[in-house]
Amino acid sequence: METIDKASNSAHEVVDKIAGATSQAVEALGEKTEQLKNAEQQMMNDCRSYIQNNPVTSMGIAVAAGFLLSRLLSGR
Repeated sequence: METIDKASNSAHEVVDKIAGATSQAVEALGEKTEQLKNAEQQMMNDCRSYIQNNPVTSMGIAVAAGFLLSRLLSGR
């Protein structure tokens, strides 16, 4: 009976450790997700500001990117 109790206690400890590690991993992922969302939002704001302040340059970049993309996708 004592051996069964020890094994049971050991199993519970392992499960508790795994649950704790999983909880920490989920929390870290949540923090990273929030950081990525903030970085994405900041980048979008920066792009909007650049486009508003430099409309002609932005149009030129868009045309050049479209041209290059079409050349790459056409296979020539």
